[in-house]
Amino acid sequence: MKLPVIKHLTQFIENNDEDFVVETIETLENLTEVPSLKDEELDVIGELISNMYGALEVHKMVKDGTPKKEALNNFMSRVLGSIDK
Repeated sequence: MKLPVIKHLTQFIENNDEDFVVETIETLENLTEVPSLKDEELDVIGELISNMYGALEVHKMVKDGTPKKEALNNFMSRVLGSIDK
C-alpha cells in the first residue's frame, strides 16, 4: 500500500462519491478471473485494489470525525503493524 495513492484516492472520494471507487474495485476483482493474466499483472491489480480499500477505510474514519491526516496515519500504522507481526 502506498500512502500517497491512498491520500489521492481519499481526496477523489471526497470530491466525487465512494461509489466510483467501489465499482472500480468490483471491476478490477472481476478482471482477476481472466486466465491469461500474468502474475505481475495480478500483483498490480491487487495493489490497486488494496489501495482503494484503504482509501475507503480512511474515508470512513474521516466521515466518523477523525481528522484526515490522523486517519491516514492511523491506517498506515495499523497496516505496518500487521506486516511486522
